Amino acid sequence: MTQELKPAASVATTPEALRALISEVLAEALKQGASAAEASASVSQGLSVTVRLGNVETVEHTRDKGLGITVYFGKQSGSASTSDLGPEAIHGTVRAAASIAKYTAADEFSGLADVASLAKSIPDLDLYHPWNPGADRAIEIAAACEHAARSADARILNSEGASLSSHEGLEVYGNTNGFLGAVAATRHALSCAVVAQDDSGMQRDYWYTVARDARDLEVLESVGRQAAARAVRRLAARKLSTRETPVLYEAPVASSLLSHFVGAVRGTSLYREASFLLGQLGKPVFAPWIRIYEQPHLRKGLGSAPFDNEGVATRDRDLVRDGMLLGYVLDSYSARKLGMETTGNAGGVHNLAIEAGDDDFPALLARMHTGLLVTELIGFGVNTVTGDYSRGAAGFWVENGEIQFPVEEITIAGNLREMFRQIVAVGRDVDLRGNIRTGSILVENMTLAGS
Repeated sequence: MTQELKPAASVATTPEALRALISEVLAEALKQGASAAEASASVSQGLSVTVRLGNVETVEHTRDKGLGITVYFGKQSGSASTSDLGPEAIHGTVRAAASIAKYTAADEFSGLADVASLAKSIPDLDLYHPWNPGADRAIEIAAACEHAARSADARILNSEGASLSSHEGLEVYGNTNGFLGAVAATRHALSCAVVAQDDSGMQRDYWYTVARDARDLEVLESVGRQAAARAVRRLAARKLSTRETPVLYEAPVASSLLSHFVGAVRGTSLYREASFLLGQLGKPVFAPWIRIYEQPHLRKGLGSAPFDNEGVATRDRDLVRDGMLLGYVLDSYSARKLGMETTGNAGGVHNLAIEAGDDDFPALLARMHTGLLVTELIGFGVNTVTGDYSRGAAGFWVENGEIQFPVEEITIAGNLREMFRQIVAVGRDVDLRGNIRTGSILVENMTLAGS
């Protein structure tokens, strides 16, 4: 399958053309006296439509292109970017970056990734599956998805709409240490959000599906029906009194716990001494059976990447094994600041996962026996310096392993340091719709603040 985009006839859109463009930019930077340089160029196009109550609300076509360049004069650096890929604009952008570099303070930790860490080969991860359904077909799919939701239950009385998006892009990165790599990728998504209503009031919920390949998307009727079912089940929600209770995070929201972990082991947080996991490398930070790992080379993975934003080779690795913290999330700059080596995470983690146990979702409810099932989190009350955690939540109260009634207007609180150690189980109901993959997570005890 050819990796070629056509956002504009006058713009280079093939990997070969963008590689040539990057080579030209790097050569120009050296010509202007830079000791080193790195650059990336991208072109992309996409389609997004939204249908609400059977009517077309938006149809948006996007076509973008851009170039970014960073030049180094010793330990001084400057960056500039442009959306014009013409020769004059490119030369002007390099000159602008060089001019900026001459006025910046020297930083001993700046510079390109070390040659030894750069990717020597670029595996095909099967990330490029262009769809191009066309606006008419996209509208038809979104409308059918919303119709499935609205007709699923008589209590679905309103809708926030259904949306379909299809995006494809090509990006090339290169530097004067000899790296030049290209990645083409696609991303397609279908979502639906509806409102259920009865004598108790109104409740909203949603569902979505996302994939590199449109053929891997969930069936549109299923997306609509799940959105409806999730909204209806929240009707007649109650409040709870303040108490201590086990908490089961449903898989789609459980990923947020791992996001907080990533934030705490990210290089910027560590060298700024703004992390509750500072100095914990090689020490137990999770329950002793927990394993957390990266798999950057999963075919069609939403977080897959053959190299990071600095051209560093990505690789499978464990961040946590047997509850012990084994690794951080570092780019070259933060690694140098910490006296360590880059972990290939410039730009973030790649398909981060927590190892699932044997329990399916009903088994997790049974294991919890009595407690709170969280299906929605609200707000951002998380302090990564201290680990203090407090977030608004909604979900369901569970007794004897069975869901009893929906709950809302509550807050769950704890400290991430303790919460990580109190993870009792991770379900095998793994949510694969993102860069962080996890099943539902059961935490032994948290404070529930209610009425």
